[in-house]
Amino acid sequence: MNYTNEVENMCVVAKGPNHGPAPIPEEGKWIKAYEIKDISAFTHGVGWCAPQQGACKLSLNVKNGIIEEALVETIGCSGMTHSAAMAAEILPGKTILEALNTDLVCDAINCAMRELFLQIVYGRSQSAFSDDGLSVGAGLEDLGKGLRSQVGTMYGTKLKGVRYLEMAEGYVTRIGLDKDDQVIGYEFVSLGKMTDFIKKGDTPNEAYEKAMGSYGRFADAVKYIDPRKE
Repeated sequence: MNYTNEVENMCVVAKGPNHGPAPIPEEGKWIKAYEIKDISAFTHGVGWCAPQQGACKLSLNVKNGIIEEALVETIGCSGMTHSAAMAAEILPGKTILEALNTDLVCDAINCAMRELFLQIVYGRSQSAFSDDGLSVGAGLEDLGKGLRSQVGTMYGTKLKGVRYLEMAEGYVTRIGLDKDDQVIGYEFVSLGKMTDFIKKGDTPNEAYEKAMGSYGRFADAVKYIDPRKE
């Protein structure tokens, strides 16, 4: 190591306090993190692309500094979904430092990795106070039984009002209105369940009917509209 003449000519002043880093909560323990392998956590990060036209929710399960599980959920451009496919393949097995310095192609995914890294190394994780953390597979549990992201897609105009298009339950087929034309419920079809029924041998029409449900006072509506056509 090279030192400037100014530093070389200085006298030595003894260092007093040397207590290491402040401990952070990790999987039910207080850990002083000195190296990447000291980090274990399960948590989420959200990122966005430069033009802010898309976003990514990234979930990582890190054990001893290594990414054991990755869930990549995106909304925005089609290119982002393809970048997510690559990221889900490339992230597991990397250390979180490697992942932070890996080009995940999409700005939103890279940004999510940055935000998630900060949470993990500062001890702000979902599993911070869970003994032994969360098992590998916890990311899938976030998706629910249908293994589909929970997405909300709503549209509204001043002139024509609101349209529910996609709810956590699924694709909205009809909106129920009361006598004042206010929304009081909606009908939906769970596309994940419908696909599963078809894979088990049901006809598409049978699967469609079995995967359908409603929410709110849908049955009491005086008028029903297709939110995509009416």
